[in-house]
Amino acid sequence: MTASVVVQTSFLGDTILTTPLLSQLAHRGPVDVVTTPAAASVLKGHPAVRQVIVYDKRGTHAGLVGFLTMRARLKSAAYDTAYLAQGSLRSALLVWAARIPERIGFATSAGSWLYTTKVAYRDDLHHAARLLLLSRPNGREPTDEEMRPSLAPSAAERALVDKLLQSFGVEPDERLIALAPGSVWATKRWPYYPELARTLAETGRIVIVGGPGDRALAKEILAAVPNAVDATDALPLLASADLIGRSAVIVTNDSAPLHLASAMGTPTVAIFGPTVPQFGFGPLAPVKVVLGHESLACRPCDRHGPKRCPLKHFRCMRELSVESVAERTRSLFLTPDALV
Repeated sequence: MTASVVVQTSFLGDTILTTPLLSQLAHRGPVDVVTTPAAASVLKGHPAVRQVIVYDKRGTHAGLVGFLTMRARLKSAAYDTAYLAQGSLRSALLVWAARIPERIGFATSAGSWLYTTKVAYRDDLHHAARLLLLSRPNGREPTDEEMRPSLAPSAAERALVDKLLQSFGVEPDERLIALAPGSVWATKRWPYYPELARTLAETGRIVIVGGPGDRALAKEILAAVPNAVDATDALPLLASADLIGRSAVIVTNDSAPLHLASAMGTPTVAIFGPTVPQFGFGPLAPVKVVLGHESLACRPCDRHGPKRCPLKHFRCMRELSVESVAERTRSLFLTPDALV
C-alpha cells in the first residue's frame, strides 16, 4: 500500500469537489490532505481521509519559517505520492522540498515544472472529474456517481441541527426549503431571495444557510418571512451540510452551499449570473436545475464573478424573476423525478 497526500488549499467548494479523488485514492492506501483552516473542518470524519493537515499559509505558516515547518512535517511522513489539486507554485515547491518522489498535477499549473507527472486540464469536464483524473493514468472519465462529492456529518453535528430547529419550533415532519443567498463575489448574489422566501413560505419552512458574511442578507429574508430559520453563522460546516441534507430543496447561488448540497444529495436550484456551469462548478446532486440568463451576449464575464458588473447593468441577475425561480423550485421538490 502507498501513502499519499493531496494538497488542496483553494476555496471551500474546491475542497468538497476533491472528495471523489480522496475516495478513490483511499482504495490504494492511507490518504492525508493539506488544506486551509477554513476548509479543514469540512473533511472531519471523512472515511477516505486519515489525517487533515492544516496549512495556514496566510497566518501561522506565512513566510519562510512557516513554509519550512510544513515542509518538515510532510517530509517526515514519507509519502510516496503528492497530488496537487491546487496548482500554485508555492504548493509545488512545498511537496518538492519535502522530497515526495511522485508529484502529480495539472499541466497548466504554475508549478507544473516541478511535477513528475503532468495531467491535461480538461476544460470540458466538471472540476470534480478533472480532479479525479489526477489519479487515472489511463484517462478514463468518471461516471456521475464516481464524481459525486461526499461528506460525513457526525452524530454531534446532527444534534446541533436538532437543537437549532427545535429552538425555532420546527416540527419533525415539517418540510424545509433552504435558501443560500450569499457569495464571496457580490455579482454572484441573486438579489431577490426575500421575495422568493415570501413566495415559497406557504410551501415549507424557510431555512437560511450561510456564513458570518451572510447575516445582513439573512435579516432581509427574515423581514419578509419572520418565522424563517436563520442558520447563518449558527452551525459548523458539517452541521450546515446536515441541515442542507434534511431540506427538500435548496436554492443557491454559485457558491459553497451548492457543493454542500451536491455532497448531501439535496435537490438543487442553482442560480448562475456572471459565471456558467460550463466552467466546471455546476451542481452534482442527483436532482438539479440550473437557472441563468441564457440570452445575454455579455455572459459569462468572469470565471469567479467580478466585484461589480463590468457593464453596470447586472442584467444577468436582475432579469431572473422571482416567479421563474419559484416555479422551478416547486416543480423540483413536488415532482423531482421529472427533472433528473
